[in-house]
Amino acid sequence: MASPPDTSKTTKLERYNSYIRRINTAKLVAASSKLLFRATLLIALILILFFTLNHPSLPDNPHHHRNLLSGEFFGGGAAWEKQIRHSSTPRRPNGFSVLVTGAAGFVGSHSALALKKRGDGVLGLDNFNSYYDPSLKRARQSLLSKHQIFIVEADLNDRSLLSKLFDVVPFTHVLHLAAQAGVRYAMQNPQSYVSSNIAGFVNLLEVSKSANPQPSIVWASSSSVYGLNTQNPFSESHRTDRPASLYAATKKAGEEIAHTYNHIYGLSITGLRFFTVYGPWGRPDMAYFFFTKDILQGKAIAIYQTADEKEVARDFTYIDDVVKGCLGALDTAEKSTGSGGRKRAPAQLRVYNLGNTSPVPVGKLVEILEKLLNVKADKEVIRMPRNGDVPYTHANVSLAYRDFGYKPTTDLATGLRKFVKWYVGYYGIQSSVNKENENNGQGLGIESS
Repeated sequence: MASPPDTSKTTKLERYNSYIRRINTAKLVAASSKLLFRATLLIALILILFFTLNHPSLPDNPHHHRNLLSGEFFGGGAAWEKQIRHSSTPRRPNGFSVLVTGAAGFVGSHSALALKKRGDGVLGLDNFNSYYDPSLKRARQSLLSKHQIFIVEADLNDRSLLSKLFDVVPFTHVLHLAAQAGVRYAMQNPQSYVSSNIAGFVNLLEVSKSANPQPSIVWASSSSVYGLNTQNPFSESHRTDRPASLYAATKKAGEEIAHTYNHIYGLSITGLRFFTVYGPWGRPDMAYFFFTKDILQGKAIAIYQTADEKEVARDFTYIDDVVKGCLGALDTAEKSTGSGGRKRAPAQLRVYNLGNTSPVPVGKLVEILEKLLNVKADKEVIRMPRNGDVPYTHANVSLAYRDFGYKPTTDLATGLRKFVKWYVGYYGIQSSVNKENENNGQGLGIESS
């Protein structure tokens, strides 16, 4: 009987071939995985490069928040440009087309409304930072929107977006009110002041100098530039080279920078030195605002005294008066003389005080608030700390009166009455405030300025 065929060699060969196939499959999978990883990495790098080139990194400012729905993100869109043009187009003959920076701020929102109501075109710009409650800025934005004023949400240091706005709209004027405000906060976050008040201002001037036509610029300086000046009342001819705070120093730097761009590029520039502006829709970091809040909540308020036990006094200026000054400065601003970044002729350069000309001790301010709120304040008199605040301000406004008829008309009691009316209404406070003032016939009405 024949023996069965020897299949051991065939079996071994099949096992060997199977082994080779597994190795090749493993190599193929490994190679595919490596190729996929490299492709994914390459795509990621391309995306990172794309967004880096198209969206420059933000300045180191913890209070700035980029909104991905900002103008730069969809700035090329036809609908966005149409909205900008509609907001910027004047309705009156020979009306202005004004870019208002800081439009969601206190002075900015009031000024934008005043311009729009008289028939000028207005476009706002604001970064809605969180230096104080952004919800108040959003409420102002909503108010402006009802009057067909559009605010582009962006930062002044965003060069590409700012250039885009000037490409879309031939602005006749810029009302530059955007800034990092507050004397005391500068000790906590000095970089925010440099980023906004210096770098942001330079960026605006850079774009403006290259615009065709160049706009006339009116911008907010500050009474803080007078610093340690002891001459009274403060006049534009007095020394401003001794700032008492970083905030004041950045505003003084702005005045020098304005001089440079006027001299080299022919930009028409007007600086306005505001003196303690107050009123409805005001800033919560201002004394009259947080005094009102603390008095209503039964909290103690601090009233400062100087080293020689004199009471601190301020030249409180009501918002309506300041707005009239801003519009007067815009109306009398001459055209810039440059073209394509080159100066053709000497250009206008001005600086004015906008104050109330009647300094009031802070204690008197508290007395007025006590009467309006019908609440006795828990006062604590303390020595003024070394935080950059100055003990006394008093504006000489004769220059502004001569050049554009600036004349403040609102005394502190009247202005605070309007502020309190707005405050209790905005925050929905139901207390004896309303009844007391109604009984006294004080009519805490507020104009919609």
